Amino acid sequence: MIQAITETNLATFLQTEDNRINTLVASSQIRHLVKFTNDMDKSVQYAYGTTETIFPRYTEFTFTYNAIPYEYSGRINFLPAGYWKYEVYEVSWVGTVVIDEDNAPATENDVLSPPADTKGIVQGLVTKGKMYVAEKDGTQQVQYNEYEPSSSTNYIYYGQ
Repeated sequence: MIQAITETNLATFLQTEDNRINTLVASSQIRHLVKFTNDMDKSVQYAYGTTETIFPRYTEFTFTYNAIPYEYSGRINFLPAGYWKYEVYEVSWVGTVVIDEDNAPATENDVLSPPADTKGIVQGLVTKGKMYVAEKDGTQQVQYNEYEPSSSTNYIYYGQ
């Protein structure tokens, strides 16, 4: 499980190479698109890492905190705090790797056209898991209060 804190940068190591899909291209022509989904409000953020370093069995990702998320530069904003799911998709290029809105898919279902060697292609899901995002300030979590039953009598009437 990944541990993160709201309003801060995130560095993480994820196992990607054991499940590599496109083995016909070099690791230098692979990037990973990460989909983050909040368990509470179901909000979704996509991001390519600000930096991504592929090692023999795993990939090191860094993401940069920003109030306005932007998938192509790795800017993320994990609000609300709580549990999130992550899914990592392998994206491969035949030619030069360029991470921008013209050359890199924005979602796992995005197909760029017209096809070209400079446009990335989503190969598929390589790993997924859970992430817990703690609050930086401690004021953003939902507060739960114990239910106190009313001291007066409540009646429920059915029909007339």
